[in-house]
Amino acid sequence: MTLLRRRTFTAALAATAMAGLSFGAAQAQDAQKTFALVQINQQALFFNQMNEGAQKAAEEAGAKLVIFNANNDPAAQNSAIETYIQQKVDGIAVVAIDVNGIMPAVQQAADAGIPVVAIDAILPEGPQKAQIGVDNAAAGADMGKFFLDYVKSNMDGSVKYGVVGALNSFIQNVRQEGFEKAVQGAEGVETAGVVDGQNIQDNALAAAENLITGNPDMTAVYATGEPALMGAIAAVESQGKQEDVKIFGWDLTAQAIAGIDAGYVAAVIQQDPAAMGAAAVEALQTLSEGGSVEQIISVPITIVTKDNVEPYRDMFK
Repeated sequence: MTLLRRRTFTAALAATAMAGLSFGAAQAQDAQKTFALVQINQQALFFNQMNEGAQKAAEEAGAKLVIFNANNDPAAQNSAIETYIQQKVDGIAVVAIDVNGIMPAVQQAADAGIPVVAIDAILPEGPQKAQIGVDNAAAGADMGKFFLDYVKSNMDGSVKYGVVGALNSFIQNVRQEGFEKAVQGAEGVETAGVVDGQNIQDNALAAAENLITGNPDMTAVYATGEPALMGAIAAVESQGKQEDVKIFGWDLTAQAIAGIDAGYVAAVIQQDPAAMGAAAVEALQTLSEGGSVEQIISVPITIVTKDNVEPYRDMFK
């Protein structure tokens, strides 16, 4: 073989090898899965921690995660799912605001062959592949039982409590109902009613202040979510009721831990939102590869008090 022909042959081999590498890289890029997380808002720490858990799981799986912030607008969640269907994502996780209103979009995704999993908010029966979160009714009841024991041991067995809820949130209504059923009819327990914080911290603050003002003899508050809890804490502080009102609620924050240290926040149900986000992505990864997952994927809760708050401090610095 002449020198010219040898050089030509070598160059051809190199070009073929480079083409193979390029094709392989293109295949690898095409193989990367894309998952969508349709979120309620990015104001609450709970949702941001969920996003972080989902993002970490996606990175570990070599997948791409896109997150949509609905900013508390149910219609925006529906539109986002429709857009992700058009973009042909490989799976959708949704934290629904309106659990019934989201179902047509969930069905559209299923019809398009895109698996959907629900996080936290419980969807009605439908084509979704999994429900990820805590048993909110049971957790609300657990808090109710804790509440009764606390009242008996620390409040002379007598309490008047009010609820700062989010009546637009199905899941928080479930938490409220679980708590109320557990304490209903208990001796020494009186109710001051329910106010609607609409799952927005500023609204919850105003609602909690109205609850306190309208019930000067109220001695406890149950808050059904992070915005409600933050609003209740701020209202108790602004009205100087730290010595008079004990707070029970959901989802730790730095302010909640400070309240536990100060003694007026008695107990907070702590979920593991990062684990929820991670479980959602892991489920979508399995489903996108043709596998199956459990229909209910449970994430445990902890009732955090002054006795076990220490391990959580670093999470909220």
